[in-house]
Amino acid sequence: MTTTRTMPMTAAELYGHGLRLLLEKDIAGWVDLWHEDGVMEFPFAPEGWPVRLEGKAAVAAYMRHYPDHVDLHDFPEVTVHETTAPGTIVVEMRGVGRLVESDSPFDMTYIAVVTVGDGLITSYRDYWNPLAVQQPGADFVGATR
Repeated sequence: MTTTRTMPMTAAELYGHGLRLLLEKDIAGWVDLWHEDGVMEFPFAPEGWPVRLEGKAAVAAYMRHYPDHVDLHDFPEVTVHETTAPGTIVVEMRGVGRLVESDSPFDMTYIAVVTVGDGLITSYRDYWNPLAVQQPGADFVGATR
């Protein structure tokens, strides 16, 4: 009898899997990719928006209602850059869809620096375009403004 050993996903594979979960609107599944102590940061967040989320529970709370505000259709451009830091990738990407409240187009560019340890996301710095939240209906994911 042979046994097969499941190899842990690389950071790039885990990230790609996460994008598929977001397109499926499986936020719980996406949050399950996070380490309990994972940190998500938004260095370009405008005033009133979260800058740092500490822990899986904070990430889950932040993302809980995302599909109610943004209906993602595709990530037509995704380029993953491997780095010399173990488990760390830099991702350039574009997400497209629509804003649910206004039914207007959603088109966001991102650069993310993601670190994976023990098969889970431990750090995610999301450099998204803050100008996009000026659109009507873009008041999503925990904004307090």
